[in-house]
Amino acid sequence: MQNPLSLSFSVTKLKGAGPKIAEKLAGLGIVCIQDLLFHLPYKYQDRTKITPIASLRLGMAVVVEAEVKAATVAFGRRRALLVKIQDGSGLLTLRFFHFSRAQQASLKTGHRIRCYGEVRMGPTGLEMVHPEYSAREEGDFPALENTLTPLYPSSEGLNQIRLRGLIEQALAILKAQAGLPEWLPANWLQEWRLPTLTQALFSLHHPISEQDVAMLLEGNHPAQSRLALEELLAHHLSLQQIRAQAKSHGAPAIKASEYLVPDLLAALPFKLTNAQLKVSGEISEDLAKPSPMMRLVQGDVGSGKTLVALVAALQAIEQGFQVALMAPTELLAEQHFRNMQQWCEPLDVSIDLLLGKSTKKQRDELLPKLADGSIQLITGTHALFQKGVDFGNLGLIIIDEQHRFGVQQRLSLKEKAINGNPHQLAMTATPIPRTLAMTAFADLDLSVIDELPPGRTPVVTASISQDKRDAVIARVFHAVQEGRQVYWVCTLIEESEDLQAEAAEASANRLAEALPHLRIGLLHGKLKPKDKSQLMNAFKAQELDILVATTVIEVGVDVPNASVMIIENPERLGLSQLHQLRGRVGRGTTESYCLLMYGHPLSEQGKQRLEVMRSTNDGFVIAEEDLKIRGPGEVLGTRQTGAIGFRVADIDRDQHWLEVVPELANKLMSEYPNHVDPIIKRWLFDAERFAQV
Repeated sequence: MQNPLSLSFSVTKLKGAGPKIAEKLAGLGIVCIQDLLFHLPYKYQDRTKITPIASLRLGMAVVVEAEVKAATVAFGRRRALLVKIQDGSGLLTLRFFHFSRAQQASLKTGHRIRCYGEVRMGPTGLEMVHPEYSAREEGDFPALENTLTPLYPSSEGLNQIRLRGLIEQALAILKAQAGLPEWLPANWLQEWRLPTLTQALFSLHHPISEQDVAMLLEGNHPAQSRLALEELLAHHLSLQQIRAQAKSHGAPAIKASEYLVPDLLAALPFKLTNAQLKVSGEISEDLAKPSPMMRLVQGDVGSGKTLVALVAALQAIEQGFQVALMAPTELLAEQHFRNMQQWCEPLDVSIDLLLGKSTKKQRDELLPKLADGSIQLITGTHALFQKGVDFGNLGLIIIDEQHRFGVQQRLSLKEKAINGNPHQLAMTATPIPRTLAMTAFADLDLSVIDELPPGRTPVVTASISQDKRDAVIARVFHAVQEGRQVYWVCTLIEESEDLQAEAAEASANRLAEALPHLRIGLLHGKLKPKDKSQLMNAFKAQELDILVATTVIEVGVDVPNASVMIIENPERLGLSQLHQLRGRVGRGTTESYCLLMYGHPLSEQGKQRLEVMRSTNDGFVIAEEDLKIRGPGEVLGTRQTGAIGFRVADIDRDQHWLEVVPELANKLMSEYPNHVDPIIKRWLFDAERFAQV
């Protein structure tokens, strides 16, 4: 007798899952049979009842049962098989563009047909195009389905029927095994009125009533809530475990600076803000402990994070350790280098720069100094963690705009430290709402620089229609006459750098025609890094009046004299990105302006964004609004990096859980310690190594 299948077996053990199908399933994150249970529908079709043709309305997706009255091939722009069907209440046309002779033969006059499809308007009335159907000459159709039909996220070559068949097999195995182990305490489920995990899975794959579907679509079904809670718990527990594991490995205890930091602060022409001093104190205490610092510093654009990072770096350097600062773009890495170099040189601290564009000669000179420890502070891009880059005594890693690096990249840099366990400081200018930070960065201590340096004036923001472009150009001319410099930012929805470069070029040409006496530069992603740097340096040196750019200037470039920014089509960007762009102006003491030049028609969401930008300069308020409008994946940048790959949980929908998950996680660890690992394993597989960064 054959052994029964287990949920832990490979999907290849199921009927209809050969190597090719298994490969496509793996692309969806489905490897073992249990994974199929957690591959949940994104919507449902109602095939539980037959709808009379007379009741059909545009857009309905329904089952119709009728008799074939005529089947003809029409030769128009596209050859089509037109099948007229009648059920006693009305007539409906079925249209097939791709059909075989056998199909045509099965749809003869007098045959019965049951079909499912979406009702559209055709040339002669209501029709369905390529409905799913079965036809027969005589005999009854099988009984209708008694539950709603789920539709699953899929990929090319993996159709719904195949996917449903595999999931049905997985559900049958689940039933035969009497369900999955329940790791949430029974009294929790009672308190929150939640089903067991097994009940929740059956409800989601087979919702029985229209009320079920309505609740699922509104995001308030107890089955969704049950799964979301366990997944959020798994995520939080995993980050806590990783934090505990990282802290258990020793890191060098780096005592407070006695001379480098005091000398730096004495030489500065200004005082640190209270927020900078507070955050520097938190970092200094972390560094002095014999376990690795894992801290994220959030600070709005221009709040002085770079200086706080340098204070931390000097504390490590004074004790004989090297520091690596990694930035996401060459422009930003170069800017960090220039700023820090002017502060480091008087202190006799050796600093260098390593970029992807560094020449072989530069690398050959730099790498031995890095390996023997004579370079104390290195700034750079992803080039820092490439093969052949070795450190003598790396004790502190600083990562700017952490979410813009892939997890793998951050891990590679961490492993360059001698003991693989350096102190880590992450920085972001993207203010992250508190609930989101608690979820995404539960393994990090959070510090916030919530105060701008004195003398910074808030940027005045206004919006204006593109119809008034001439008035905007006139305003730009007057600004330049007054000695100001101007950013003109072009945005495009398309990801293509070619298209973005073309759009920026067109804007630069129009400005050059309108303002022939002004010096205009053009910056876009297609330029070589060297050309980008030259352009930015020319703009900084006031050799250009206007810099036309794509959103490549979003992060970190510092030109104090640039006090006017025009953003074309701001409605195409998220609030956080608009706020980052606006932060390029207002970096000096002159009053600065940001003009949002929107296109028509402006969507409701577009209007909301522009209103928020006009009403506040506070990055945290903007982040909260951005979360409401766009959702958490966009705010965190995880759409691209996959940092929080939730399968069921939705941070917007499940916000009510975010507040209680830390407390529940602590309870589970103290009262049910044996349940912690199984919950993490069920949801996160091999995520542990990645989360160490």
